[in-house]
Amino acid sequence: MCCEVHKHTTGSLFLFLFDSAIDTGARSSGSFCSSEFSINGHLPLDPTKKREKGTYIWEKENVRKKMPDFQLGSHTLKSHGVEVAKVHKYDWLILLLLAAVDITLNVIEPFHRFVGEEMMTDLKYPFHKDTIPLWAVPIYAVILPLVIFLLYYFCRKDVYDLHHAILGLFYSVLITLVITDSIKDAVGRPRPNFFWRCFPDGIGEFDPVSGNAMCNGDKKVIKEGHKSFPSGHTSVSFAGLGFLAWYLSGKIKVFDRRGHSAKLCIAFLPLLCAALVGISRVDDYWHHWQDVFAGGLIGITIASICYLQSFPLPNQHDGWAPHAYFSMLAAERNGGLSMSPATRANSLRMRRTDMDSPDFTPQDTSPPPHQLLEEMETGRRY
Repeated sequence: MCCEVHKHTTGSLFLFLFDSAIDTGARSSGSFCSSEFSINGHLPLDPTKKREKGTYIWEKENVRKKMPDFQLGSHTLKSHGVEVAKVHKYDWLILLLLAAVDITLNVIEPFHRFVGEEMMTDLKYPFHKDTIPLWAVPIYAVILPLVIFLLYYFCRKDVYDLHHAILGLFYSVLITLVITDSIKDAVGRPRPNFFWRCFPDGIGEFDPVSGNAMCNGDKKVIKEGHKSFPSGHTSVSFAGLGFLAWYLSGKIKVFDRRGHSAKLCIAFLPLLCAALVGISRVDDYWHHWQDVFAGGLIGITIASICYLQSFPLPNQHDGWAPHAYFSMLAAERNGGLSMSPATRANSLRMRRTDMDSPDFTPQDTSPPPHQLLEEMETGRRY
């Protein structure tokens, strides 16, 4: 598609690229217009030109020579990866802390809730193996989204999108794990198959004084039997696949008001898979339905918060890229030729709305009182 002049205003001359203003964030090809490039649909100012009555003359040849980083697809791991990682080094350190906390939560003993003989009536469901084993959860909830993130990166070469997608996914999963395992240990609700975990031989024994179950099964199996609420499989599934659903919604522009229902189906597919995982936990008698419902609610809530921390809402015009990408473009547009690494790093911490929002603060343009009196004496009217 050729690049063309789209609009001329009294303040400046804008050259627009791509009539849709980069609305193809999920293109399968990373190639763009070979002669020009844009920022939010506009070419950046050429600082080498003189300013005439508030008007800048924008020329594509000088811009391409002076500011090559504005070309879409030029922000790669090699050119900007280290810089972006340094800005978010503390975020990655906190991830390690969250991982250590979750490991600790899995080591400690959960609360052993009282289980009487009458309560065992609802806890005698068969002890089946998992339909979806534990080792499969990180494959579809973490590795699958990572593969999609990498595929999109190879198409667009946008390190900001790749970094914030990976960071957001890890935060979504780890925060969900910490919350889920904390509640599991604190509540200690027995699983529906707790009887067979407690009494593998099928003969129940209860304390004659307290009436509590006197388990004689494997300690690890019994420990896991006190971790029914909420469902960890379900919460992690919704945390990882829920984040992926948000990500796909922004990339394929599900809410572009064009009525493409196929896009909506693609975005909802990860959520459907997560829901099926939750249903399998009830079918396997590893969880009560309340456990699955609570786990799904925790996972999708954390996924939404973590996604919106770095990305705009998918229904927004710029919902296809992270806030840091537009902040970087705005910072370079407003002085990126002489920007120091420290200044550039600070710009990555700012959202786009913090950088290029116009200031509408009213200003008093009336003359001072003494000047007003002097001019009134000379006969000037106001």
